[in-house]
Amino acid sequence: MSSALITLSNLGFAWPGQAELLDIPCFTLQRGESLCLKGPSGSGKTTLLGLLGGVQRAQRGSIELLGEDLGKLSAGARDRFRVDHTGYIFQQFNLLPFLSVRENVELPCRFSRLRSQRAAQRHGSVDGAAAALLDHLGLNAELLERRAGELSIGQQQRVAAARALIGQPELVIADEPTSALDYDAREAFLQLLFAECRTAGASLLFVSHDQSLAHLFDRSLSLAELNRAAAPREA
Repeated sequence: MSSALITLSNLGFAWPGQAELLDIPCFTLQRGESLCLKGPSGSGKTTLLGLLGGVQRAQRGSIELLGEDLGKLSAGARDRFRVDHTGYIFQQFNLLPFLSVRENVELPCRFSRLRSQRAAQRHGSVDGAAAALLDHLGLNAELLERRAGELSIGQQQRVAAARALIGQPELVIADEPTSALDYDAREAFLQLLFAECRTAGASLLFVSHDQSLAHLFDRSLSLAELNRAAAPREA
């Protein structure tokens, strides 16, 4: 088995009617590695995440995740592959405010039989997996049935992390998830996230414009070091 989780080769992407936004000759993320990918607004970070998740398809080159070339899959197959193998922590968390904390965490298992099976195998049930993750991330069990919209920002962040981690996806992508927190809270959250990723054997791709936390990761990289294309248009 290859040690690479993600491999990009000669990747090129442009939005319709615009100059090429991404031109990445090569990039590799190793299994179990934590990487901080830095770049200012407009550098193409969000577009790259969409490509890694199979939401968009590159015009040239290849993106391999777990040895599967995403460009050769249909849109539906890419969606299924994404939910099976990738967990996301969004900048705004994207929790469903009318669902409970537990229901939000368990959502990926509703869409992925693989993640549901993994959660049950490790913790006895999907409910047990949700409760265990929230406990490990420092969220009190009494909040499990509370609606997500009633939580503080820090609590929502931990629920979003538990949702990304449930069912042991091989890749966890965090897109600016700590921007609303102060430095100490950001570092504390990251240490919890690192611990859970190590336990699950997941690689962590942390995307940010903030360089202050980069030293905590196995590797830190600027998108400008990868991308040969100028990218003034994308946030």
